[in-house]
Amino acid sequence: MTKHVWKHALTACMVLSTGILFAQDKEDSPEVLRRQTDAKEIISSIFSGKHYIDTTKQTHSNFSTLPSAGYNPSVGFAIGVTSTGGKVFGNPKTTTFSVVNANAYLSTNGLASFEAKNNIFTNNDIFNIQGGVQVGRTVALDYGVGTGHKVQGDGTFSIADLPLSNNADVFPIKYTYIKLSERVYRKIFNHVYAGAGVIFNIYNNIDDERKTGPNINTHNFRYSMLNNFPTLGYEANGLLFNIEYNSRDQVNRQYKGIYADIVLRMNQSWLGSDHEAMQLKTELRKYWSLSKVNPEHILAFWYWGCYLLNGSIPYLELPGTGSDASNRIGRAYTIGRFKGTSFAYSEAEYRFPITKNKLLSGVLFTNIESASNKHSINLMEFVEPGVGAGLRLLFNKYTRSNLCIDYGVGNYGSKGIFLGLNEVF
Repeated sequence: MTKHVWKHALTACMVLSTGILFAQDKEDSPEVLRRQTDAKEIISSIFSGKHYIDTTKQTHSNFSTLPSAGYNPSVGFAIGVTSTGGKVFGNPKTTTFSVVNANAYLSTNGLASFEAKNNIFTNNDIFNIQGGVQVGRTVALDYGVGTGHKVQGDGTFSIADLPLSNNADVFPIKYTYIKLSERVYRKIFNHVYAGAGVIFNIYNNIDDERKTGPNINTHNFRYSMLNNFPTLGYEANGLLFNIEYNSRDQVNRQYKGIYADIVLRMNQSWLGSDHEAMQLKTELRKYWSLSKVNPEHILAFWYWGCYLLNGSIPYLELPGTGSDASNRIGRAYTIGRFKGTSFAYSEAEYRFPITKNKLLSGVLFTNIESASNKHSINLMEFVEPGVGAGLRLLFNKYTRSNLCIDYGVGNYGSKGIFLGLNEVF
């Protein structure tokens, strides 16, 4: 579904700063960083009148803030702000860089959202704490369940994960939501963690805007009636049990390492869920640095899957395009374009520097996704491909954060520009 049109919208770049940051390894040593230029330094040089400012000798900012503004017929005019930052909570040689992200937006169509997420590592990576909170009122564009079907108006150009024009076969769903999740992992072996957590997803005031009377034909309404869910609101609350492997050198922009995560989610009626259900979520990310001289030459691979093992989940909980933690799955398609009771996604990306000072870099990517509907469409029966290229602007070299601008092309004439802060995966 979607909640974050503002944070991927057309942006005017600014950098605001507070805090101290520590170098993590030789790729982030002062000697290496001195040869790099980021957007913060360019802005500082413009206001100071100096051609170059050596910020490696100064107190460095570990927070970057990006305002945004955009328009979509379903959302209206929206303004917002997103911020990312972090710190090393321990020995920088043995402790992974911790990241905190927050964002918010307001729109003329009466929509609003606030979100804060954390990925924290304690000293020597003994504990890893992941989670966040989201609240607001937003809109989801409902294309139906499963892959392999075209809808009227496919091919409309999109920006920031949403189409620029309305589609007669796509049903906008407005709703209010509160989401809270937190997982705590404990290191049990080198790079290996085990943990548990809780998740609470509450949806209220669900409004199918195109319902026309007693014979309502929206996908959300039909699915809710068939699976015995209330049509105006429901809850999906449960327990999380996790196993994680993490050898990445950094969270925002990785040069090497592996990240693997297996999560068993059990929605429980005693926690408030309308129905009990069991889901298995799997994720794998692998990064190969192709050059010792320029470690920014990277081949990256991503697999993300979510499978319904038993029970039933509400419509707005169905996994699909944009369902990952950062809402970045499926470049080439709008958020929510494909979804199902089970969903699988795979992507490969080549990342490379363009300018010698690392200010600009580029990516080439390709991906596939597939979704089932538990009845007539099986997982991997229909596969939807995507392909594209993008630019990266180094936003803050001390946190390796960057601004992403991608152009993607998919099936059924789908195409668009996709914007975001930090790498897609």
